[in-house]
Amino acid sequence: MSVPERELEDLRYDEEAALSLLREGRLEVAGRLVEATNMTLYCGITLGGRSAACVYKPVRGERPLWDFPDGTLAAREVAAYEVSRATGWQIVPPTVYREGPFGPGMCQLWIDTDQETDLMSLIRSRHPALRKMAVFDAVVNNADRKGGHLLPLPDGETIYGVDHGVCFSAEDKLRTVLWQWRGKTLPREVVGVLAKLERDLESGPLGRRLRELLTLAEVEATWTRVRRLLDTGVHPYPSEDWPAIPWPPI
Repeated sequence: MSVPERELEDLRYDEEAALSLLREGRLEVAGRLVEATNMTLYCGITLGGRSAACVYKPVRGERPLWDFPDGTLAAREVAAYEVSRATGWQIVPPTVYREGPFGPGMCQLWIDTDQETDLMSLIRSRHPALRKMAVFDAVVNNADRKGGHLLPLPDGETIYGVDHGVCFSAEDKLRTVLWQWRGKTLPREVVGVLAKLERDLESGPLGRRLRELLTLAEVEATWTRVRRLLDTGVHPYPSEDWPAIPWPPI
């Protein structure tokens, strides 16, 4: 299956069009990403005269996780997108929960990356997009931010993050390769976004949406993490109680 690159570029900058296509388009499975732990299918999606590539992860293809016994990976992937969207930081590609050829699951816009980027050099860098991602990961309690979950674009500015199925635990489980800002003061812009996020989680549409996707304890813990960041005013330090970096790191 071939998808015109022009369409993919258009959809990255037209979020509403991407979401409409992902929700309502016709999914056609083109192959399976065999390196993924859970069933991850590469698909084409079409609606009217528009087409794109996407990733479809059906719930029925998920392996049970003892440390994430509640909910589904797919719902947490969608919840991560909702938080990303609320920040305005364009971290998670457009993602929806929908029916597909193998039942309900998450469907996410496919992102073509810059294949020339050295991921090890990237994760050691102080790229501003990664700094926002480090804050985002602290908010959603990402337990698996590997280098391979970073999708740098050829523009050198945009870096997407994917694979957020093991986020939002009510227990602190932050594991990431992005510790270069630990203990550093949060930028003023980030503090402003976190303050808005706190209000949105407490009494706004984001809180209502997350309660549809997560347990109440997970939503309350998300608010608590945002409040903690605002209270301390700094990037978090690694915990001494669990591994700080996922394995493998790439």
